[in-house]
Amino acid sequence: MENNKAKNIEQAQESCYQEWMGLQSRRIPEIKQALSQRRSHDGAAEANADDKLRDLTKMIIGDFRYYAEKRANLSHRCSSNYYAPSWNTPLENALIWMGGCRPSSFFRLVYALCGSQTEFRVTQFLRNIDGYDYSDGSGASLSDLTAEQLAKINVLHVKVIDDEEKMTKKVSSLQEDAADIPIATAAYAEEHVGEPNAAVDQALDKQEEALASLLAEADNLRVDTLAKIIEILTPVQAADFMLAGKKLHLSMHEWGTMRDRRRRECIINDAGDDAGGEGGK
Repeated sequence: MENNKAKNIEQAQESCYQEWMGLQSRRIPEIKQALSQRRSHDGAAEANADDKLRDLTKMIIGDFRYYAEKRANLSHRCSSNYYAPSWNTPLENALIWMGGCRPSSFFRLVYALCGSQTEFRVTQFLRNIDGYDYSDGSGASLSDLTAEQLAKINVLHVKVIDDEEKMTKKVSSLQEDAADIPIATAAYAEEHVGEPNAAVDQALDKQEEALASLLAEADNLRVDTLAKIIEILTPVQAADFMLAGKKLHLSMHEWGTMRDRRRRECIINDAGDDAGGEGGK
């Protein structure tokens, strides 16, 4: 019965994730359309288009906040699923931090979109990956960040990195608890490996609860960081940033899936080659 319950919880968590990914895919054409309309207007129409962009970015922040709340509700006593999700690709899990991306990666994306010639190539790749044409003469909006905007972003970046380090220390402490009493001593004392143990179950339940709290804290930091970056940017810059972020997230999942598929094919081919080699001897 317990196994069925855990499976159902994992299915609900994966369903929540799939809904979130689907919503991100649907938001991309909405952002592109709003940006296109903004770049084709001027004067009073431009101000109206800016208002629409602001409304859209607020809606997207709301999407993220709602997703974080759903994750928090689903993570109770089953939070470990989020630290190495089965619905992620191995590539994504290798890059994961506290159940998601590092909030500091948002700043790296901003810098990549407004920085040097090499970073500008990344911008072009992200923008042209689906054939969307930005060659309308307006240029890359994030390359127009002012000195004041960059200063505010830098101050926020430093603070977020400090918050990340504090949270990383917390999860490190929880990981070290696995080698402490009662878990380690119970493992040593048991005659047979992995025998049921009430004290261990209680300790692991507490660890799951602590991990769930940390996940919620990390998600809140992600949402708050994103919202504060949006406040610093202009409506066009904010929408441009949102578009790049969503495309990067979705692309990483697809790239991870393709790499995983190629990896499996290589294993099959190698096995076939070995079998053929043995047969020829």
